[in-house]
Amino acid sequence: MNEVILDTETTGLSVKEGHRIVEIGCIEIENLTPNSKKFHCYLNPERKVSEKALEVHGYTDEFLSTKKKFKDIVDEFLLFIKDKRLVIHNAEFDLSHLNNELAILGKQKIKSDNVIDTLSLARDKFPGSSTSLDALCKRFRIDNSKRIQHTALIDCELLYKVYINLIDQKEPSLDFKNTDNDKGNLNFIKNSKYCKKIIKANPKELTLHKAYLKDSLKKNFF
Repeated sequence: MNEVILDTETTGLSVKEGHRIVEIGCIEIENLTPNSKKFHCYLNPERKVSEKALEVHGYTDEFLSTKKKFKDIVDEFLLFIKDKRLVIHNAEFDLSHLNNELAILGKQKIKSDNVIDTLSLARDKFPGSSTSLDALCKRFRIDNSKRIQHTALIDCELLYKVYINLIDQKEPSLDFKNTDNDKGNLNFIKNSKYCKKIIKANPKELTLHKAYLKDSLKKNFF
């Protein structure tokens, strides 16, 4: 199953106070590797952005007033995430806002049973430690210098790297999906152009090495 790294920005924290979504960002990953498929849009929330939210993402009412409304992009968005697992940091927040937008339009809500919350993963893995996206980037030595303000696509790119670290994976550099078993994997590695050539020392080099160890190095007492 393909997965979608998802992030939203909003006019404020609570849907109960009438806050709406102003930005959606999605990056699709396949076998833990991002492919070329992305979804991104700014949205006219049809209300003012709170001062605290403006400090977080910097999207002004004037900037957002010219953007599409959620109803204009909802079908494209739902098609993009269809039959894919969602990976979200603090999923409760994003899902509450997405499902509020869907409810306004009479659309079916997104179910949480096909969502991975990286905030929950981080809390289980590092109990008692800070689990914000910035803190996790620091823990995993992920460069987040571009994150001057919160923007959905940049946050998705960072969350992808955090996610693969949380599940103890590394960004794949070799494609093993066509191998059937361990033997096949070993043969693939052996024949891969990514493997470095092993050069063995010849008898003369071995003799010179032994002489060097004997005559040029002091005895190591450790």
